[in-house]
Amino acid sequence: MKFVIITHVPHIKEENKYYAYAPYVREMNVWGNYLTEILIVAPLASTDKTTIDCAYNHPNIKYNAIANFDILNFKSLFNAFLKIPGICGQIFVGMNNADHIHLRCPGNIGLLGCLVQILFPNTPKTAKYAGNWDPKSKQPWTYKLQKWILSNTFLTRNTQVLVYGEWEGSSRNIKPFFTATYSENEKMALPPKVLQGVLDFVFVGTLVKGKQPLYAIQLIERLHQKGYAVRLRMYGEGVEREVLEDYIAVHQLEYIITLEGNQSKAIVQKAYQDSHFIVLPSESEGWPKVIAEGMFWGCVPVATSVSCVPFMLDYGKRGLLLKMDLEHDSRLIEAVLQDQTDFDRKRIKASDWSRSYTLEVFEQAIEGLIV
Repeated sequence: MKFVIITHVPHIKEENKYYAYAPYVREMNVWGNYLTEILIVAPLASTDKTTIDCAYNHPNIKYNAIANFDILNFKSLFNAFLKIPGICGQIFVGMNNADHIHLRCPGNIGLLGCLVQILFPNTPKTAKYAGNWDPKSKQPWTYKLQKWILSNTFLTRNTQVLVYGEWEGSSRNIKPFFTATYSENEKMALPPKVLQGVLDFVFVGTLVKGKQPLYAIQLIERLHQKGYAVRLRMYGEGVEREVLEDYIAVHQLEYIITLEGNQSKAIVQKAYQDSHFIVLPSESEGWPKVIAEGMFWGCVPVATSVSCVPFMLDYGKRGLLLKMDLEHDSRLIEAVLQDQTDFDRKRIKASDWSRSYTLEVFEQAIEGLIV
């Protein structure tokens, strides 16, 4: 099967291998188990690979590099109009030679892919919408346009649209889906985590405003001010790092909050295993993989009520849903810190739920989509 991937994810070529953001590549490697040939239509970056990148393991990969673009201001909008015809042409060529078309949305390239795929009504397609599918959420108009095109069964034919969560009023081509990180053989017994001594929190994600890492810091600061021995380790890089460093320095939090930067999967996994809570006060998510990963290792998740997060946390039975009010949210955490039984109940429920979504289950679901 010739499988074409249309994505905005930048790739890096090194020693005849293609690298990209590791969670995305690991997922595509699962798809690759059932394919004879993969064509990637995506931007090609000139940077070196990092610790959070990994390589495709498929033996037969072709690459069609396209320009990247954004529409953040008038100048970039003008440049985009110059680039879009050529990008659409390359997407068309890729789709025209494919036995199966795979769109990665939302994103600028995904939007163009949504438009071009209309010309291929008979080609089997899947579209992975990795963002928030909640129809009531506030999103950029480009995201709403992609969702409208994908939901329209006249424009988007012969397509299974994979979304996170179950949403009332969805069209018949919308399929609730999930993702996974760990395999069955990684289900080690959970060690006890006692609410004594230092209580560890972990944040994993890009340091950008949308993930609201500053709120995570302020939440730990508030608990510290209330007399709790708490510590927060933050894994990830991003444009907000300097802002966070300044806040930590000004408020003298260096001894309870550390910015660990980008780290390997093994190091982040150890952080999950050693932590009592994983916190992610993000403004928008699809299926926040880091929350599911923390839950797998027995962390009690503390996250905002966006997208399918309430479902993941069973509406508070296997985690804590933030309201983005420091006093309210700190009291919410305090209640668990003072109740070992409730903490244990939540972490066991969280782990049991997460461990039902293993790589083996994920691969079985992928096989059902393309075989």
